[in-house]
Amino acid sequence: MQMASRQSAHRSRARSSVPTPDPLFGHGDLAASLVVIFPLLLAYQVAVLFGAPVNGADLVTRALYVLCGRSAAAYLLVHASLAIVFLLWMRRIGRQGALRIDVFAPLVLESAIYGLCLGTVISLLMHHALGMSLAQTLAHDTMVTSLGAGVHEELLFRCCGIALLTTIGLMLGLPRRPATAIAMVATALLFALAHHVGAYGEPMLLRAVVYRTLAGLAFAMIYWYRSLGHAVYAHVIYDLALAWM
Repeated sequence: MQMASRQSAHRSRARSSVPTPDPLFGHGDLAASLVVIFPLLLAYQVAVLFGAPVNGADLVTRALYVLCGRSAAAYLLVHASLAIVFLLWMRRIGRQGALRIDVFAPLVLESAIYGLCLGTVISLLMHHALGMSLAQTLAHDTMVTSLGAGVHEELLFRCCGIALLTTIGLMLGLPRRPATAIAMVATALLFALAHHVGAYGEPMLLRAVVYRTLAGLAFAMIYWYRSLGHAVYAHVIYDLALAWM
């Protein structure tokens, strides 16, 4: 009887140690994710200053450059200041461990598996289940643009988009899970359509929209069930793989 009681207490402690997913931001540690993606963001923000194209979802960089009076020195000074603030913030919240090699390397390795397999899995699904062929209809990004896409698109569509649409669904009286599922699908479709609007948008082809919608759903699930950091690095590696094809 005593043994059974101890086992029951052990199971209760084990259940209580499992992190409860945030209703708006999923299972991952959002603060730790922001720590691991900041180096990518900083590398992209500096690289665009030297002639690299700005990612389409990146409205912040363009606005910031204009606010700096289109001065490269002022722009770099702002980012140097942001880097210092980031280091202080990271220390304050105690998430510097997210950049330890034994934590960071497994995250990148897992994300690489997602990113390298994603294109093949979606292409096979489209071909065998939907009877659609991609036939190289997607534009290929540069290395720098891939960094920007991974960070800015995941922050915009997954982190902010899913949280916003889930909140709207909850306000409309939907249960949390259906609200989250609808938000994932809606942001995946918006993510796909965003590549076909504006002066630099691609031609509106059904197979390209379907492909990117499926990719958006995959990134949404990685984001929700793993973390924002996993989704960002998977997206970057996925785009780099497409660029080198």
